[in-house]
Parts: sequence; C-alpha cells; structure tokens
Amino acid sequence: MPTPQELEKEFWTSLKSDMTMMLGLVGVAESHARPMTAQLDGEAERGPIFFFTARDTALAQALGMAPRRAFATYAAKGHGLFAALHGGLMLDNDRATIDRLWNRFVAAWFEGGKEDPKLALIRFEPESAEIWQNDSSFLAGVKMLFGSDPKVEYRDKVAKVRTG
Repeated sequence: MPTPQELEKEFWTSLKSDMTMMLGLVGVAESHARPMTAQLDGEAERGPIFFFTARDTALAQALGMAPRRAFATYAAKGHGLFAALHGGLMLDNDRATIDRLWNRFVAAWFEGGKEDPKLALIRFEPESAEIWQNDSSFLAGVKMLFGSDPKVEYRDKVAKVRTG
C-alpha cells in the first residue's frame, strides 16, 4: 500500500508525462472546467502549475486581474491515477517564466510568438489535493473472485495531501 507521499510523488511524475488537466474557477458558473496543458517549471514537485491560454478565453476573462479560487482535476492516460486539486489561480505573465516554458506546441497557438497580444500565462498554486490510485484491472477482478474486499484495498490507495 502506497504512502500519501508516494502517491503525491506518483502524481507529479505522471503529470509531467501526461500534462492534461481540467481547470476551472470555483463559484463561477461561466467558467466550466476546461482541458488545459499543464506546464511544470523545472523539477517542481509541489507546483506551481502553469498554463498558457489566450486573453479572450472564458477562463482568462473570468479570472481578470485578481487571484481567484480554482480547482483542477487529473486522470492519467492509463487511468491508473486520478487527482483533484484546489488552490489559487492568477495571471502571471513573467517574461522569464514564459521563456523557460515556451515550446513548439505552445508556439503553434500564438502566431505572434511570445509577443502575441493574446498570450496569457496563468499560474495555479495548489494548496490541497486528493489522489487516488486505481487498481481496477484484471488482477483486481481475480483477487475479488478469491475473496478480496475491494473496499478495503481501495481505502489504502487514497491520499489527502497539503501541497501549499
């Protein structure tokens, strides 16, 4: 059974690989969670998580200039790990950070490059997370056939962590 620290490490490792999260603002009906590509600065193991977006998107418009409460959800590509995070979201157009995170995939969305007037970098500061390791597999089914209680095994595969 993994420890909360092991599940947290597994989450950050998985996010570096898969990179897609659903991101939204708390209490803003117009800000439905949207799929966004997560960018981690270096070897960050607790955030922040950055996202490039356009200034005219619903998320950027709802965010405005003041930090807001936000949430992000994550599902690993193989569905072996899930996470829900809460924290603060803010505009962070720091040029040095943009330069470090800029890549050809981001560049494809902004014709004006790093100088594109629509470019916005937003910063998510996670404060808490719940992380689930998923063992729904053929092996889990076989274990159930031989009397294993999935509720007991599942209980040991969840971690609540403070990230901030």
